[in-house]
This record gives sequence, C-alpha cells and structure tokens, in this order.
Amino acid sequence: MSDPIVLSYHAVSQTWPADLSLPPATLEAQLTELLRRGYRGATMYDAIHAPPGPRTVAVTFDDAYRSVIQLALPVLERLGIPGTVFVPTDHAGTERPMDWPGIDRWIGGPHEHELVAMSWDELRRLDDAGWEIGSHTCSHPFLTQCDDATLERELGESRERCTDELGKPCRSLAYPYGDHDERVVAATAAAGYTAACTVPALLRVTDPLRQPRIGVYHDETETSFRVKMSPVVRGLRRSPLGPPAVRVMRAVRERGRR
Repeated sequence: MSDPIVLSYHAVSQTWPADLSLPPATLEAQLTELLRRGYRGATMYDAIHAPPGPRTVAVTFDDAYRSVIQLALPVLERLGIPGTVFVPTDHAGTERPMDWPGIDRWIGGPHEHELVAMSWDELRRLDDAGWEIGSHTCSHPFLTQCDDATLERELGESRERCTDELGKPCRSLAYPYGDHDERVVAATAAAGYTAACTVPALLRVTDPLRQPRIGVYHDETETSFRVKMSPVVRGLRRSPLGPPAVRVMRAVRERGRR
C-alpha cells in the first residue's frame, strides 16, 4: 500500500529569513535524505492517483515564487525529482510583489523582490521539465470566507487560466492557507479538480480533494525534519494520538531554534 509523503514548500532563497523560505542547500539535503530512504519522486497528482511505488514523495511549492525556477529547479533536476507548483493566477506574470496577509510585511524592504511570481513562460518551462502546474486560486483568499459566487470564480477562473496558458487540463489545487470546509471541497469538485491539498496538523484524511501535506519551513532542523518524516510520527498523526505527536514535533522544532 502506498503512503506518499507530500511536502509543502514555498520560496527558496539564500538570504530571505521569512518562515516560508529556506536555502537551496537545505532543500537538497532534505530531499537527498528521503531518496536515501528509498523514496521516489512524483508530482502531487501522481502521488495521489498513480504513485510510482510504496515509498513516494511529492515536492510541492505554493505561490509560484520566481525563486522556485531559479533555485529549486536545479536542485530537483540534480536529484531526478519532478516538482509541483501551485500558482495564484492573478499574480503570475505581473512582475509586482504579491501582497496578501502573511507576506505583505516584506513589501517595501530589501526582500520585496522575493515576492514576485513567475511568468507564464517560466511556468511553461517547468511544465516542459516534467513539473506539474496546479492552481492556487486567482487571488489567494481564505476560501471559507468567500461567498458562493466568489468561491466559484476563484476556483473556476484560475483553473481555466492554467489550462489555457499551459495547453493541458489543470487537475490539481492547493487551498490557500490550507483553508477549506465541506462547501469548499464540494465547489472544488464541481470546478473540475480531481486532486487538492492542504496542510493539516493531523494526517487522517485520505480524500484526494483533501490530501494532507507536511509543511517545511525556514527554521527546520535536520532533526525536526527527520521527526516529521518518520513513519512512526506520521502514523501517530493519523491516529487518535495525533495531537500529542504534533506537540512533540513542535517541541523538537522549538529546541532547534535555540
């Protein structure tokens, strides 16, 4: 039985200290460790619907930061792993910094350039390299706070834009902020997606429209990463003992900050 690991990354940078960014050397070390353990890379869609083996890892990047093609692509190419990028379609190709709550604090400072999304030509380059390009909605809202018409537009128009720009059906979605509920999941299915992912504290859900991912962040230590990837810890996160397992991971991460 396949038990894929789906990793959630964002930006890759040598200098940006944001929680959602990490250096390329750290990314490479983490993925090399999983390959050493016998994991094989796949896109997020394939990890859910057609995993290449019992040990599968999908490497996903939310928000389509330009640093992904500049710094993450060379790492994944060296390791022979495809990636998945989820693009907020209103921002692709604008050459303006993205500015939703949570990243807008970096606007106006020396790291503002890190907030620029890739162009559609760059996304097509990733597609040509075997990567999966999925939707991250149009504008990156909290979907559970959207009215029905806005929810339909955010899901449908972003999927159509990806399909038109890439010349192939867009099949996958990442919920912004991981924010979803039953109404959002139903609307996601109605919009035509067949895979969607979030970043929950627990890993119990196996619905392909609520695929759990494991978030990886700036201050991730080698120890905390190994704990997160441990089959024992992942098993606990799927069980009634899930909350204690989450607390253990947080404690390990906190110790790594000191």
